[in-house]
Amino acid sequence: MKKYFIKTICLIVIASFMMVGTGICGDGYDYIDITHPFLRKIPIAIPVFKEIYPGDDTKRLSRTASDLLAETLEFTGYFKILDRDAFLVDMQTVTSLAHVNFYNWTSIGAELLVTGGVLIQDNQVEMELRLYDTFKEKLLVGKRYKGSIKDQRKIVRRFCSEIIFFLTGDRGFFNSEIAFVSKNSGYKEIYVCEFDGYNPRRITHTKSITLSPAWSSDGKWLAYTSYAKGKPDLYLKNLKQKRGAVISKKGINITPAWVPNKFALAATLSFSGDPEIYLLTGTGKVINRLTRKKGIDLSPTWSPDAKHMAFVSKRSGTPQIYIKNISSGVVRRLTFQGRYNTQPSWSPKGDKVAYAGMGNGRNNIFVIGIDGQSPTQLTHDQGDNEAPSWSPDGSLIVFSSTREGPSRIYIMTAYGTDQRRLLALKGEQTEPDWSPRMVNN
Repeated sequence: MKKYFIKTICLIVIASFMMVGTGICGDGYDYIDITHPFLRKIPIAIPVFKEIYPGDDTKRLSRTASDLLAETLEFTGYFKILDRDAFLVDMQTVTSLAHVNFYNWTSIGAELLVTGGVLIQDNQVEMELRLYDTFKEKLLVGKRYKGSIKDQRKIVRRFCSEIIFFLTGDRGFFNSEIAFVSKNSGYKEIYVCEFDGYNPRRITHTKSITLSPAWSSDGKWLAYTSYAKGKPDLYLKNLKQKRGAVISKKGINITPAWVPNKFALAATLSFSGDPEIYLLTGTGKVINRLTRKKGIDLSPTWSPDAKHMAFVSKRSGTPQIYIKNISSGVVRRLTFQGRYNTQPSWSPKGDKVAYAGMGNGRNNIFVIGIDGQSPTQLTHDQGDNEAPSWSPDGSLIVFSSTREGPSRIYIMTAYGTDQRRLLALKGEQTEPDWSPRMVNN
């Protein structure tokens, strides 16, 4: 059995966790309708993975990997994870992962089942993971992986991505990160964590006020505003190569937003006197001016095709959100409900804008169609809720909230359900920005 398992696993190209698929069907995408606001969660069973040639390390990793897979899938909001105490079979007693008694799983209400086998040899972990439809008695996804023990998180997330892709037709957000502002050090600095709040780490060390982190569309650059030199300047930082640029023009330099698929960004500058939005190169050179009305224009956000830009302006008297057609130059007002609407974030699907709106002295998160129809409030009666930002697949929204006292980072579905805290560090956390998928993550 051991020789057969190793022989099978060795067919894999180890570098970059190249994946070998077995039994992937082409008729997926009908299991989960991600556009449904009242999505029914699918009951899924995820037993502890089978230990191939048991040992202390294998036993420990079998449990941690299966727990991590369950937590990651539950995070999506698509699944109801079934209690293992209700399971009728112990995977450690199963002789073959390829043979499943589906009645054992349908009888406890499981519609989907994930099984796995784990082998550790010479500090390398080998996993075989499978997703089944228990009612159709059908293998949906099968993958084998090999890597070092410390890479179990990457392996599990890659398989979760395969599951979500099969069930929804989208790769999800498992290789994305979230940038945010935190006062953990006593100063407002930029931090980055993984999509689920794991591994928060400090990116800036300005010992000053640092604000408005913004990801480039390739996930390699962060733009932000810092008062490190005594006034608000823009900083552009390559996270891998430790290089960047500073945009320090006269006046304010704030609220950056990268243009999709280009090394360019929009930002509010006031060197001409009036705070207006300008288009800049990735090195800080001004390309052209994007807004021209008297009054403050700020907080740009781009449509996925970069043909339109939403932004905040007081040109009508109170802060409202407007959309500009970049080609024609035509600007139209998007929000009319409420007297104070700010912090727009354009959805990855291109059909909605999320924003923070004030009413009765409180800020809450809203979404509105780009046609201006049907503004919908997503947060209610739980402190101030601000700075919404979409996950790369458009299924979740990250935001900050004071519902527990100090401002913390929370997530919810795109329809406002399953609101929960992402992480809590010392001090306040604000202004989250969800990255695109990291290609080389």
